[in-house]
Amino acid sequence: MRAAIFERQGLEYLNIKEDVQQPTITDHEVLVKVKSAGVNPIDYLTVSNIPRIKPFPHIPGVEVAGIIEKVGNHVTDLKEGDKVVVYNGIFDGTCDMCLNGYEMCCRNAGILGVITNGGFADYLSASEKNVFKIPDNVQWDVAASLATTTKTPYHALREASLKLNEFLVIFGASGNTGMMAVQFGKKMGAKVIAVSKDNWIKTDFGADYIISDYDKVVEQVKDITQGKMADVVLNSLGTNTWDNSFSCVGLNGRWVTFGGLTGAEVKLNVQSLYRKQIKLIGSNGSTRKEFYDVIDMSKELKVRVWKRFKLEDAKEALQALFAKERDGRILLDINNGI
Repeated sequence: MRAAIFERQGLEYLNIKEDVQQPTITDHEVLVKVKSAGVNPIDYLTVSNIPRIKPFPHIPGVEVAGIIEKVGNHVTDLKEGDKVVVYNGIFDGTCDMCLNGYEMCCRNAGILGVITNGGFADYLSASEKNVFKIPDNVQWDVAASLATTTKTPYHALREASLKLNEFLVIFGASGNTGMMAVQFGKKMGAKVIAVSKDNWIKTDFGADYIISDYDKVVEQVKDITQGKMADVVLNSLGTNTWDNSFSCVGLNGRWVTFGGLTGAEVKLNVQSLYRKQIKLIGSNGSTRKEFYDVIDMSKELKVRVWKRFKLEDAKEALQALFAKERDGRILLDINNGI
């Protein structure tokens, strides 16, 4: 089969090979013919430098959607021909976290495509407990965005207990997870304030307000909320937006994150934290139950796609993640039309 594969880390070592052995499956696994794969910063880091990568040679790709080609002997709820998406959290199912329904916090957790081979290939093998059927009418663009881009902000907003009529401020609102967070914020009945230079996040995705001047975010949030400030602030961008995002949180508000794209080290004013009774919330992936919820809503979700690449152009797709002109998702079309 074809696969984007590397034998040592470094983007220059990522190559497309056409004679990679097709994965085999056990009794409780399925073989997925990959149709579309999301291109995610995690994939870039996997190829570049993050530790714990296995096996080597390695195939990246954490967001995968496709058609089941073959099922193991003991698989009962899935069949050949099912349209599926793969939950990319690797978990043991036996630790205390898993037994309490927190698979993403498994004591032995990992990510598909990081500690296993991923979806930048014609075929992927996965445990049946990680493979979920999706409706036939869900577009591949959305399907390939469910595993990380969609489930992650959904879980974060649930962790933040976002409520009806609350003000939600989203930093990086036109990014991969940001565009999904806007949609979930609206579904949860919040008044969504998008921090973005892209007006389409309001016109096409339903944000109630848009703030494009990053130097005036706090001032404009104060004006919009009539001094109350935000009930929930979602910021996955990290260091560069920390001060503004924290200053946007109102009394008894919640600040939630699942990433640090611009850096992870910040300074915290503890007095502001306790005087305003702010809750800082870390959010990691999602539970499988939440993933099921996301799939159930998938027919109502949409993504903005900037560019599509063929598998043969996987290296260029990863480089494009950091293009200044990027204006939406990047996808790999692998076996579409086949």
